[in-house]
Amino acid sequence: MPTLHEIVDTTLPVQDAFAFISDFANAEVWDPGTVTSERLDPGPVAVGARYRLQVRMGSREAPMEYRITSLEPGRRVVLAGEGANVRARDDITFAALPGGGTRVDYTADLELTGWMRILTPFLGGTFRKIGSDARQGMQRALDARAAAVAR
Repeated sequence: MPTLHEIVDTTLPVQDAFAFISDFANAEVWDPGTVTSERLDPGPVAVGARYRLQVRMGSREAPMEYRITSLEPGRRVVLAGEGANVRARDDITFAALPGGGTRVDYTADLELTGWMRILTPFLGGTFRKIGSDARQGMQRALDARAAAVAR
C-alpha cells in the first residue's frame, strides 16, 4: 500500500488551518488532483461528515466519497475514502509552530483494489507526484489565507 507523507509549514494560525483543511469541501482549492469537492450532509465538520470528490486518475476523472472517521478539533482529522478501484485513509495533524503559524503533517495511505491492484508496484513515481502536488497546493492555499488574515 503506497503511503504519501508531506509536511507544510505556514504562518496561518492552527485554528484557521485546521478549519480550512479539515473541511474536505475545500479539497479542490488545495489539492490539484481534486477536480470538485462537496459536502454531502449539513452541519458542522464532525465525525461522520461525508464528502463527494471528483479526482484525477491519470487521464480520467473518478468519483470518491470520503467520511471523517476521527476528529480532534484544532489537532487532527482522519478521513476514509473510497472510489472505483481505490481506498484511501488521510491522516492530517496540525501543530503550532514556535513564534506562530502551523505545521500540517499530512499522511495518505492509498490502496488500489480490483484489477488495478496489480499496477501498484509500477506507480511509485505517480504516487510521489500526487503527494508533491498536494503539498504544493496546500502550501499555496494556506499561505494565501495567511496573507488575507494579515491584511
